[in-house]
Amino acid sequence: MKVAVPVKDDTLQFFGNAGHTPFFAVYTVKGAGMFRAFELEGLRANPRTDLDHEHADEDHQCDHDHDDEEHVKEHFKMGAAIEDCDFIVVSRACKNTAAAMAEYGVHIRKYAGDPAKAEAVLRSVSAQLA
Repeated sequence: MKVAVPVKDDTLQFFGNAGHTPFFAVYTVKGAGMFRAFELEGLRANPRTDLDHEHADEDHQCDHDHDDEEHVKEHFKMGAAIEDCDFIVVSRACKNTAAAMAEYGVHIRKYAGDPAKAEAVLRSVSAQLA
């Protein structure tokens, strides 16, 4: 099983706003129950071209029309980038992100804890990854 975690950069700091994340850390989940292990496969850049990744703001609120066709297409680029993942862990995801993930079969799991490194986030939501 594979899980994508939105992260700021190679520090693997969790980035709660999945649609605006600069990167996805992709992990392979091995084992079961308390013996689960998370192996980092690598980082994948968020392929959205309508974002300023150098100044990514986790609390950003878009001021465009969320139903704009070009904007919606950008979200589907994200789904395609992680379509081999079974899950994505998010704090927030807009309706377009949710639709894109559903289209590509990537299930959304919510993380409501404090900002943390990706692996700590995965351990926190591990029971939801089934």
